[in-house]
Amino acid sequence: MEGMNALYFQSQTYSGLQSGTRLIVLGAVHGNETCGTLAIERVMEEIRQGSLRLVAGSVTFVPVANPLAYARQQRMGDRNLNRNLYPTDRPQQFEDHVANWLCPLLAQHDALLDLHSFHTGGEPFVMLGPENNNGSLEPFARAAEEESLARCLGVRRFVDGWIDTYALGVQHRLTQVQGGTDPDTVHTDLRYGVGTTEYMRSVGGYGLTLECGQHDDPEAPLVAYRAIRNALAHLGICSGTVPVPVQESEALRLYRVVDKNHPDDQLSQNWASFDRIRANELIGVRHDGTRVVADCDGYLVFPNPNAQPGQEWFYLAKPIERI
Repeated sequence: MEGMNALYFQSQTYSGLQSGTRLIVLGAVHGNETCGTLAIERVMEEIRQGSLRLVAGSVTFVPVANPLAYARQQRMGDRNLNRNLYPTDRPQQFEDHVANWLCPLLAQHDALLDLHSFHTGGEPFVMLGPENNNGSLEPFARAAEEESLARCLGVRRFVDGWIDTYALGVQHRLTQVQGGTDPDTVHTDLRYGVGTTEYMRSVGGYGLTLECGQHDDPEAPLVAYRAIRNALAHLGICSGTVPVPVQESEALRLYRVVDKNHPDDQLSQNWASFDRIRANELIGVRHDGTRVVADCDGYLVFPNPNAQPGQEWFYLAKPIERI
């Protein structure tokens, strides 16, 4: 693997004098999503200069979670780090080595803030985990803490339903494989839906993914910076005014993922995340002319015109009452 000897993993932990919450903040899980890296570096400099004072608990910063992807200035090195995130005894791809370093680090903390950006335009939003449940897919008992932190990050839109929707996508992909689709081109393992926040919940913590805006939006690093500062204050890690929770919010739930099947599948327009769609509205056209339409009124999320065959093309979401 070219240049691998020049790559290394780095984290920096700052602790207050009193016991308290242990927060970890990640940047550049995807190498071309640098708003989190910039924001983390800004906050670390404030701590070093003494303008930001820690009083309790600790915060660990990982400015660049995926150094190979970051060095290449692209989403991933060998594969998507934010999928199938588990330690392995037999690392094959670079992201396997990242997971072997990052997963034990996550497990040492109580809360995670993972800073991302997205491909197309749209408003920043927070990805929430499930509500408290004892199910087999993603059991969870810390939804209240997670929601409380989410409300203080400085954004008004919240989205949940990731792992449930991914599981439905896996079921659909399995039918495609049974119908003759090459199994090497699609992801049919439920574990592939597990990223940083899902892993964090699996080891007893809670975590949020903050999508700070479009990759090149100059406001995205400011959204990330404000979220870090708000999280530190909300959790009592730093001194200063505790942020006021957002008063007007919008909650959505992902309910369906649609994969790209062929290189010539095309979206019908330049969709942005959270564009409103109406029942039967045209979203895209398959290479064979099949129309892909909305099954009901709702929202389009994570449209990716550059998705590869067998990968997520877009998600659909509905409004819910939650936060």
